[in-house]
Amino acid sequence: MTSYLLFIGTITAIYALLSLGLVVSWGQAGMVNLGLVGFFGLGAYCSVLLTKLGAPIGLGWVAAAALSAAIGVGFCLLTRTLRGDYLAIVTLGFGEGLRLVELNERWLTDGSDGISGIRAPFKHALGELYPWFYFALAWTLVALVVWVLARVLSSPFGRALRAVRDDEKVAAVAGKNVLRLKCQAFGIGAALFGLAGGLYAHFTSYISPDNFVVQLTIYIFLAVTAGGYSRLVGAVFGSLAVMTILESSRFAAEFIPGLSAVQIASLREFAIAVALIVIMQLRPQGVFGLRNERSGSLSAGAATPAAAIGPVEARMPS
Repeated sequence: MTSYLLFIGTITAIYALLSLGLVVSWGQAGMVNLGLVGFFGLGAYCSVLLTKLGAPIGLGWVAAAALSAAIGVGFCLLTRTLRGDYLAIVTLGFGEGLRLVELNERWLTDGSDGISGIRAPFKHALGELYPWFYFALAWTLVALVVWVLARVLSSPFGRALRAVRDDEKVAAVAGKNVLRLKCQAFGIGAALFGLAGGLYAHFTSYISPDNFVVQLTIYIFLAVTAGGYSRLVGAVFGSLAVMTILESSRFAAEFIPGLSAVQIASLREFAIAVALIVIMQLRPQGVFGLRNERSGSLSAGAATPAAAIGPVEARMPS
């Protein structure tokens, strides 16, 4: 039971990293990224392929974050004219396109067979303590990312991001370089997606394209929505809530007789769908609400309008 809880706790930390990346790109900069799972897989394969060549695992994680960030910035430049639903659709296609590349380029990724026997840090040396080590490592990274993002998003850079989110035209009039800010936010989010992918790959010791499907995007969006899409602590809380829903539904067979394995799997997806509907109906602002980042107060509605923060943004350096 302890091993199971440690495994679930580590996966939850990885989900939290994905959720934090989405908070930056969506909650703070207003860019809906439905292709996050593509960057997740990109980071996983990047780290695995590098370590297969003999590179240290730590270097693989750094490379996974750096490659995902670079691809994210390039993608943002290519889609700079897209907004809202159009950007969401394109990012969804981009993420699926990356998965198809991983599926078909067998010479590089082993296709649908996947890559097994992936090296894990200190696994043999730690023995039975390894699950505890990786659990602590993953949550330490989550805490570090939360701390860094909290400082970054409370700085003039973070306020400029929120000005772009609320109204790009007002932010541009205030002297902000909108494209640069959007690329930076998208790159930071993509870097966190890639880092999460690297952590996942070396934890599970096996990856295949089937690990990086659209359902994961739905889980992460539910996590961020549940906590409050602009809140860092909300992203972590939402990840815990989503994992609780997913794993508790596994035990439904003990309480509901006559369910097959396929029906139980379907029940998990149904539980996620119901949870999303309930949250959007009862508390669309999330458990922690949305923060009025200019005044520091909590708001049950949308973030501060750009018109209200325009004069403040005009005084910030570009």
